[in-house]
Amino acid sequence: MEGIHFLTDDQNNRIAVQIDLRKYGALWEDFYDVLVAEQRKNDEKVPLEQLISDLKKSGKLA
Repeated sequence: MEGIHFLTDDQNNRIAVQIDLRKYGALWEDFYDVLVAEQRKNDEKVPLEQLISDLKKSGKLA
C-alpha cells in the first residue's frame, strides 16, 4: 500500500508501521483518538458541572 511501510524483525514478523502523514494524517488522528479513548475508558469519571466549577476555581476558565 502506498504511504504505508512495515518494519519487520529477523523472522519477517511485522513489528512496526510507518505512515505517510501527508497522505493519511486525518486517518491517523482518528485511529489515535480511538487508542486514547480505549486507554482511558476505566479512568475516573467527573461530572461536567464539577469540571467546569473546578476549572473556574483554578482560574483556567472565566
